[in-house]
Amino acid sequence: MMLPATAFSLLPVKLLNLDHVGIAVTDLEAALDGYQARYGVGPLYREVVEAQGVEEAMIPVGGSFVQLLQPLAADTPVGRFLEKRGEGLHHVAFMVASIEIALEHLHQQGARLIDESPRPGGRGARIAFVHPADLGGTLIELVELPG
Repeated sequence: MMLPATAFSLLPVKLLNLDHVGIAVTDLEAALDGYQARYGVGPLYREVVEAQGVEEAMIPVGGSFVQLLQPLAADTPVGRFLEKRGEGLHHVAFMVASIEIALEHLHQQGARLIDESPRPGGRGARIAFVHPADLGGTLIELVELPG
């Protein structure tokens, strides 16, 4: 059943945009070279996010990004992901207006949260993850950008 567009404004959390799709890679430079050679695109942002244990590059695609993630060490979440599953889709990230409201709503709905509270992410964002076992087998990241 489709809800009318006005019904979404009544929900305590609203997904504003597909912020990015995260792809785990073993060699960030090689992945960036591949995207440049095949699609003619390069990163708008590139940074090391120590708190996440990754170096990331954000390639703009329309109003969203492809986020390439290279682990800083094998014992990080992305490092363990690569060891277990190899390169590929790691997560899907949705932008929200208020990460606290989103987390509270998800908690009240019984969602299986990895993060009970926000943590720092790239681009100065605050992020939180929802466990892949919660819905559809995909790791979901919530993103609240600064400002």
